[in-house]
Amino acid sequence: MQIVHASTVRHPSTNPSWCARIFDAKAARSGGIVRRAVKDVDREIGRVAFINEVSRRGYHLIECGGQFIVICNAGRMIVHT
Repeated sequence: MQIVHASTVRHPSTNPSWCARIFDAKAARSGGIVRRAVKDVDREIGRVAFINEVSRRGYHLIECGGQFIVICNAGRMIVHT
């Protein structure tokens, strides 16, 4: 687990377009998948803000191996193991 120091974390208001650019990607607009490193999300806008934005859009969010994977589709999700 990596420790993120408060001095390196940007406040969400310092980079308001970062999250918007993620969801403006072609993959996101077409209902595909986008991924971002957890450390980048923490640094750029913060985990809570990112989770709230994904939820607001009705998308699904998975965290695995230091990555956030966003399924940009509000359809029913089934996990097969």
